[in-house]
Amino acid sequence: MPPDPSADWARSGVVTLTGRESGPPLVPPGRAATVARELADRFAEFTGVLVDGARLLSERAAFTGHRRGGAVSAGGACRLLRTADGWAAVSCARPDDPALLGALVCAEVGDDPWPAVAGWLREHTGAELAERAALLGVAAGPVRHRAVPPTPLTPSAPVRPRPPEGLLVVDFSALWAGPLCAHLLGLAGARVVKVETPWRPDGARGGNAAFYRLLHAGHRSVVLDPRTPSGRHAMAALVDAADIVIEASRPRALAGFGLDAEAAVAAGTVWISITAYGRGSDRVGFGDDVAAASGLVAHDADGTPLFCGDAIADPLTGLTAAVLAATAAPDGTGALWDVSMSDVVAATLDPAVATPPGPAARSRNGGWVVDAPSGPVDVAVPLRRVASGRAPRSGEHTAEVLRELGVVSR
Repeated sequence: MPPDPSADWARSGVVTLTGRESGPPLVPPGRAATVARELADRFAEFTGVLVDGARLLSERAAFTGHRRGGAVSAGGACRLLRTADGWAAVSCARPDDPALLGALVCAEVGDDPWPAVAGWLREHTGAELAERAALLGVAAGPVRHRAVPPTPLTPSAPVRPRPPEGLLVVDFSALWAGPLCAHLLGLAGARVVKVETPWRPDGARGGNAAFYRLLHAGHRSVVLDPRTPSGRHAMAALVDAADIVIEASRPRALAGFGLDAEAAVAAGTVWISITAYGRGSDRVGFGDDVAAASGLVAHDADGTPLFCGDAIADPLTGLTAAVLAATAAPDGTGALWDVSMSDVVAATLDPAVATPPGPAARSRNGGWVVDAPSGPVDVAVPLRRVASGRAPRSGEHTAEVLRELGVVSR
């Protein structure tokens, strides 16, 4: 039987997070839930680890209680706003973002930047927004009516599945996409070491504690300061020992710490590079604004774009990255995977088709149901898995890991 995207969406928990708060849930466009299920099936084939990929797309909301908010993201940090020539997604998620948005619109915005941002956007095009956002490091972009064909994820040499059991994963990532990749590899038996710096811990530590625990339980945590010779030496030693490295920042960040992805790959490392728009782009982004900017939005009957799910580009990218990380070249050479969140989302959409108004779920027996080609399907609510173990305190294992590497802390 061919895949039924509407049914996969209904079972994923994403539909209940899509649409206006006061209206019925909407079915998102494309086949991201089907792709997530297929990715999880492939990961299980490679590793024996069974997860429901489609349900992972909505899992965070099961912990946080996020609900659909229409033109405001489920988490509340991103908004869809009119521009002079369409719509744009703009995030305000970091402590410095109000000031950056003030610089974007050339105004004093205080703690609430939205009125000034909305006014500025109405007089400027999406292209102008994208250009200024890239210069300032603002997570924002115009909403595409059609997805741009993604850049294929192709390694420099043929690869085959490689079970992660016993492999050392060094995880420099934060928030959701990269940690989900590390979490899945850990479930498959990999030894995961999370790396943070003293001045920039994972921002997810300040979020929902139970969800953070789920993604990091059983991992080890080190805190290293690359501004010091000993910290840089320790980071380099970790990367040298790693079988898999996960980064989720622009390449210049780790390069600034003296870490060379190409050299690590030449030595046999599988390097997972997760960015918003690819290693060659300076644009930044988070799960909600990247998904919307890439074309994954639902629409009201009047054509107004609405968010799909909760930061859906993050878990979709984390699943993709985990499958790639569980491969290696037969001859032992490394691979550099340029995993663009935008490309991952675009690959689930039809670039030839403009996004129509999304079909709405209908009420039945006190719940919601989607009329899929295969028949009516009940709309699932987000589901949470149970963490196995506890998440480490920041830096809890620094001394232990350095001893194992033979690095003397100074």
